Amino acid sequence: MPVTGPDFISLQTRDLDASQAFYEQYLGLVRSQAGPPHAVVFDTKPIAFALRTIAPGTDLTSVDQPGVGASIWLHATDVQAIHDALRVDGHTIVTAPIDGPFGRTFTFADPDGYHVTLHDRS
Repeated sequence: MPVTGPDFISLQTRDLDASQAFYEQYLGLVRSQAGPPHAVVFDTKPIAFALRTIAPGTDLTSVDQPGVGASIWLHATDVQAIHDALRVDGHTIVTAPIDGPFGRTFTFADPDGYHVTLHDRS
């Protein structure tokens, strides 16, 4: 049976509560009732997005940037407002907003250093 496509995205985090608060505050994500106790699963469509505690054997402090080589893109309805809120509060903006084939797009670093790109064109 062939793979049909992505179904779940999960990031390991050093501080689950702080990361949950960040994604709720700045991206407006809402926690789903689903998920194990060591994770926060957000109610995102069409693919679930989650945060989880660090898995045994993983050391996020030993790398400059977790997830190097992987691209995490999330759709948002008001990319510019999210950018502005992150910038005003001193969060790292990796690439400034541009208008391109995916609409308004920019990349930020989350509390653990993952680079996340937001775009507004479906």
